[in-house]
Amino acid sequence: MAREFKNYIDGKWCDAASGKRFENRNPANWEEVIGTFPDSNAEDIDRAVKSAATAYDLWRLTPAPKRGEIIKRAGDLLAYCKEDLAREMTREMGKILLETRGDVQEGIDTAYYAATEGRRLFGYTAPSELPNKFNMSIRQPLGVAGVISPWNFPLAIPTWKIFPALVCGNTVVFKPAEDTPATAARFVEILLEAGLPEKVIQLVNGFGPSAGMPLVEHPEVSLISFTGSTPVGKMISSVASKDLKRVSLELGGKNAQIVMADADLELALEGVLWGAFGTAGQRCTATSRLILHEAIHDKFLATLIKRVEKLRLGNGLESTTDVGPVINQKQLDKILSYIQVGKDEGAKLETGGERYTDGACRNGFFISPTIFSQVTPEMRIAKEEIFGPVLAVLKIKTLDEAIRVLNNTKYGLSSSIYTGEVNAAFKAMRDIEAGITYINGPTIGAEAHMPFGGVKETGNGHREGGWPVFEFFTEIKTVFVDYSGKLQRAQIDNQ
Repeated sequence: MAREFKNYIDGKWCDAASGKRFENRNPANWEEVIGTFPDSNAEDIDRAVKSAATAYDLWRLTPAPKRGEIIKRAGDLLAYCKEDLAREMTREMGKILLETRGDVQEGIDTAYYAATEGRRLFGYTAPSELPNKFNMSIRQPLGVAGVISPWNFPLAIPTWKIFPALVCGNTVVFKPAEDTPATAARFVEILLEAGLPEKVIQLVNGFGPSAGMPLVEHPEVSLISFTGSTPVGKMISSVASKDLKRVSLELGGKNAQIVMADADLELALEGVLWGAFGTAGQRCTATSRLILHEAIHDKFLATLIKRVEKLRLGNGLESTTDVGPVINQKQLDKILSYIQVGKDEGAKLETGGERYTDGACRNGFFISPTIFSQVTPEMRIAKEEIFGPVLAVLKIKTLDEAIRVLNNTKYGLSSSIYTGEVNAAFKAMRDIEAGITYINGPTIGAEAHMPFGGVKETGNGHREGGWPVFEFFTEIKTVFVDYSGKLQRAQIDNQ
C-alpha cells in the first residue's frame, strides 16, 4: 500500500482540511505509486500562513549566526542522507542518479554557503554631512515568505529559496510542485531534525490554482519566490502587485550554445550532449538551440547525431541509463506537439522525434533524444521553450550573426559560446542578452555562491544564489544617530 504523506502546518503533520488526496507516481514506470498527498486549498494555506506569522517575532530575534548554525546542521544531514535522497528523487521525477546526487549536493553547497551568510548580513556605514551624527544601514527580514518551487530540481531549488529566507529571519510557507512532493516532505523533516523551530517552516501540498494562488493572495504573506513557467510567473506578478508584495520570478529559457570555427569541437560536443539531453532537456538552462559556424556545421552535426543515437533511455536508477523520462503525460504531449511543429515548419528531423516504448520503458514517459537541422531563427522551435530533449540546430556565418540569432527570443537565461579567440569571447560576454554566459562550457552548471537568473521574460530582475538572494529576502533600514545634543535639520542646516 502506498505511503500516505501529510502537510506540516502549525507544528504538526496533518491532512488537508478537505480530506482530499492526490497520487504521485514514478514517470519511468507509471504503475509505481510513490505515495498519496494532501490536496490542499485556501483553508490549509490560511492556517499555515497564520502559524508562520506567530513564529516570526521569535525567529527574527534569533541572532542571524544562530539561524545559520541550524542551516549548517541541515547541510550536514543532507550530506548524510545524500544517497537515499537521490534514489527517492529519481523514483519521483525520473532523472538519472548521477543528476539527483548532484541535485542533493547543490542543496548541501547552498546550506553551507547560506550558513556563513548568517555572519555576513552586512549593512553600510557612511559619513554624515553634519557634525556629531552617525549614518548606517542594516538589513532586516520582511515576515512570512511564500515559496513555490518546480519539479525538475525538487531539492536544490527549494534550498536556494528557503535557506536564505530562513537565515535572513523570515518564516516560510512552502508549496512544492505536485509532481515532487515526497522530496519536499523529506526536506522539511531534515530542517526540523536540524533544530528549526517547528512553526518557522510550513509545508502545504497541492496544486497551483487551489493552493499556490491562495498563498500568493494571502494578505499576511510579505514576499513570494517562484520558479516555473513564464505565463504562471506573469499571473503571480499581477496578483501579488495588488498588495505590493515583493516577488522574485525565475521563469523560462530558450538557451543557446554557439560553436565557432576555432572551437575545441570535442569539448563543444560534450557540452551540447550534456546541456541538451541531461534531465531529458527539462532544465530552465537546458541547451535548446545549437548555433554552428558554417565552416564546422556539417562535420559537427554528423558527429553529434551519432553520439545522440547511442544515448540509452531507461530508469534513472539503472547505471546504464543516460536519459530518463519526462515528468508526465501532459509534458510528453507538449513535447511531441512541438516536434510536429518543427516538421510542419520545414525543419529537418535528423534523429529521434517519437515516444520511446522499448522494453522497460513501455510504462514510462520517454522521448527519443531529438535533433532538428535546417532550423531558421523565426521558427517556433527556435524561439519557444519546449522543456524536453529537443535540440534545434541553426547555421551562421559570423560571430555577429550568431549573437543576433541567440538574442532572437523573448527569454534570456543562460548562454554559451565555444571559441579559442579571446576577443570573440569578450564580445559575446558583452553582447549576449542573458543573465548567465559560459565561455567554453555548456549552458548548465550553476554554482551556489553565484547569482542565478535571467533577463527579458526569464524573470523580473531578482537573482537566486549568491549574495543577491539575501538582498531579496531582507529590507534595508537606514539609521541616523545624532549625538550632538541639539536639533540638526539636515540640508536646512547644511546650506
